[in-house]
Amino acid sequence: MLNLPDHVTIKEVGPRDGLQNEAKEIPTENKVTWINLLSETGLSSIEISSFVHPKWIPQLKDAAQVAASIERKPAVTYAALVPNQKGLEAALTADVDEVAVFMSASETHNLKNINKTIHETFPVLQNVVQTAKREGKQVRGYVSTVFECPYDGKTSQDQVLRISDRLLRMGIDELSMGDTLGTADPKQVDEALVYWKKHLSLENMAMHFHNTRGMALANIVVSMQHGITTFDASLGGLGGCPYADGATGNLATDDLVHMLHKMGIHTGIDEAALKKAADYMQRVLGKPLPSHGMQILNKERV
Repeated sequence: MLNLPDHVTIKEVGPRDGLQNEAKEIPTENKVTWINLLSETGLSSIEISSFVHPKWIPQLKDAAQVAASIERKPAVTYAALVPNQKGLEAALTADVDEVAVFMSASETHNLKNINKTIHETFPVLQNVVQTAKREGKQVRGYVSTVFECPYDGKTSQDQVLRISDRLLRMGIDELSMGDTLGTADPKQVDEALVYWKKHLSLENMAMHFHNTRGMALANIVVSMQHGITTFDASLGGLGGCPYADGATGNLATDDLVHMLHKMGIHTGIDEAALKKAADYMQRVLGKPLPSHGMQILNKERV
């Protein structure tokens, strides 16, 4: 018997994590329209952009314009990634509902991604978290490469725990654990969660799977059996990490919602509205989106 939840929360990361690797510059108005369509789907959380320096992620240089232009729904939390105090100031000016800080569980990926060692990253994030909390914002903490690093190989789970504990003690509200390369398998996820819950509460933990090897949905099922009920996903399967070669794409929101609904698990999300939003971004990008749902839709049109 599968031990499954009645309801799962899906956090949409497509406008940030999904678009950050796209080489073609996407006009701000298209991003705004897409986020507005996502707001009509029943999603409760949408990560709209990242307040990083344009030198690092040129695609997201219009974060402030996007935040100022979207039509905000009261039932939706609009989040943004921030790397440091300057990014936080911009996010606060844009009045996002939630800020997300990020770091890696592996040293080399952290250096490539943040240009700092893990030790150097902690005080930067401490200041961001404390300031954001004082301003009444929800704070999320992403930990990347929790299973494997493209540079350092397998990640030490003791290291994952040390970093997670430090972020939680800073005062973050939720911890998102990232399979950045998309190489984790269900057995590996099971073993990690068994180990983590000996030391951490899973109540405020989310899982962030990439689907490089096609194992993300299987990993979701294993995670749910351990009590995880919050998952990150990107509509259409867009995305990947710019500092991890081979991390081809995020778990697709539309595929995840379809699986959960087939299993009788509620999400509050309208699949038809999701399809409309995915189809819009597919036309903007001028290429088919990789999710199974969009592949089926595209074949039906031929």
